Amino acid sequence: MGKAKGRPENFDNPPSRDLTENVTFRATKEMKEEIQKQDNPAQFCRDAVQEKLDREKGK
Repeated sequence: MGKAKGRPENFDNPPSRDLTENVTFRATKEMKEEIQKQDNPAQFCRDAVQEKLDREKGK
């Protein structure tokens, strides 16, 4: 089996939307620790960012 990295179907992402881009940002130590406690930290971050983008779009 190949690597899961970047395959949309591994991230509850529609197949037409490849995960090809990286985003880096600074966070507090406490934020990082809380994110790392999540079952799937990367998906948690994607969901949080998308939720905020959707809220901002609705304003």
